[in-house]
Formats: sequence, structure tokens, C-alpha cells
Amino acid sequence: MAAMAAPENTPVWVNTSRCKACDICVDACPAGVLSMQQEATSILGAMISVVTPEACIGCQECELSCPDFAIYVAGRKEFKFAKLTDASKARQEAIAKNGYRLPTDYKEAN
Repeated sequence: MAAMAAPENTPVWVNTSRCKACDICVDACPAGVLSMQQEATSILGAMISVVTPEACIGCQECELSCPDFAIYVAGRKEFKFAKLTDASKARQEAIAKNGYRLPTDYKEAN
């Protein structure tokens, strides 16, 4: 089987037709790149969303933890990933404390 090619300039993406919105990947992401968002068409009423793709560090924790093989991370040859920052860690903490959803009033720490 051929390797899946990443969409251009995209570090992480989701195949929403395979995703069951279990939020395991959101919990696994150390950089706060992923969040759950309202989605009326989803069985659980929510769906995974890539909220800050520019913060992706390419650790592949989300991809490795997904039980449905629905999330993908670009290869290091295809994308230049960010470094893990304190702002990313703070965003992940805020997401985890808010039921795996990025708080609507969240402001990025500078």
C-alpha cells in the first residue's frame, strides 16, 4: 500500500468519515493543536478539529493513539514542524480543563 500524501502545507489532518469523536487524540496532543467542536451531523454531537496547525510539533501522538486510524501527521520530509512552547502547553491545559474543547474566550499567551 502506498503512503498517504499530506495535503500541501498541512501538518495534521483528520478523516472525519472514520472519526468517532472519542477525543483520545485531543488528550494525547501535547501542543494543543486539536480540539473538539460542535458538529450536528456527528453521532456524539462533536467532531475533532485542527485549531492551531501552526503549533504542531510532529510528535505523532495523536496519530498513534487514534483507535480508528482517522488522524494523520505529515512526515518530517514534507513539513517543518514547530517547537513545543509554553503557549502551546498552556493551550493544551485549557483545552483539557474545558472538556477537550478550546474555550471560546481563550486568548493566546504572549
